[in-house]
Amino acid sequence: MNGPQRTLVARLDSDGDVLLAGPAIRAAAASSEVVLLCGHKGAQAAELLPGVRRIIKWDCPWIASPPPEVRAPDVEGLVALLKGVRADVALILTSFHQSPLPLALLLRLAGVPRIVARSVDYPGSLLDVRLRDDPDIPEASRALGVARAAGFDLPPGDDGRLAVLPPPESPFPPPYVVVHPGASVPARAWSPERCRATVEALCEAGHRVVVTGGPAETELTAYVAGAQGLDLGGRTTFAQLAGVLAAADAVVVGNTGPAHLAVAVGTPVVSLFAPVVPAARWAPHGPHVLLGDQRAACAGTRARECPVPGHPCLDRVTPGHVVAAVQQLVGVRA
Repeated sequence: MNGPQRTLVARLDSDGDVLLAGPAIRAAAASSEVVLLCGHKGAQAAELLPGVRRIIKWDCPWIASPPPEVRAPDVEGLVALLKGVRADVALILTSFHQSPLPLALLLRLAGVPRIVARSVDYPGSLLDVRLRDDPDIPEASRALGVARAAGFDLPPGDDGRLAVLPPPESPFPPPYVVVHPGASVPARAWSPERCRATVEALCEAGHRVVVTGGPAETELTAYVAGAQGLDLGGRTTFAQLAGVLAAADAVVVGNTGPAHLAVAVGTPVVSLFAPVVPAARWAPHGPHVLLGDQRAACAGTRARECPVPGHPCLDRVTPGHVVAAVQQLVGVRA
């Protein structure tokens, strides 16, 4: 094998961010063995990505929320673990508001000989290949650019879309629409009342509706499903959720991990997108209809809690808007 034989890819955010790193990982995996460094909140997505040979979980103090305490033994343990990986090259994948340099320092201490990342800050000797630009493009393309700067590229026949390993078959026969009311960041969630009214409107329009959510969202999903939707809250693993999404006609969801998981299994998304982060970078990387006021007062704030009374960016969207968007997407698959 020519070139790097082992590549360490770092993406230290949550599941959705890890899914968006998929094309970059596949590019690296086309000619090297990939070890993925990710946070615990991104691990279940990492396990579904094609091309990942090994996963190392670490909660990064400058990226995870809430951030863990910085303790010398933990940092020393991570450096020792990374040294044992014996990577030939490292790709540090970050969002536009994150610096790759603290991790680059740890990778240097671990003896990684070549480190590639985007950095608007002067990296000194921490990076071997520095992408200075910060284009306003989808995160998946932005990450793939880092892989290409390292000399990797997608193999023939790979179109660069999001992808996961084949999920388990859905326990429900299609057709149905999925409504996923929760979000990892509260400011990105549509109100429960709007979600419940949307389930009722979709059912009245002739759709079967499945409501999904994580183990901590069962009260929410039960309320949103009401008497007409099927409540799956807390009853699926992330891989099983992928199977449920794969068989859906469309998925109604905010800017959170299951939106990107839906795209990765080829299902179109009605994206209830709060503009606290730019849609140009974080909208679903596949067929979708974007709803929500992208010029609302919260735009670009990166707020985790909605800073505007009444949550107008999303709560001006009506169930009728969502039903119309679903009708537009039925039959449209990646």
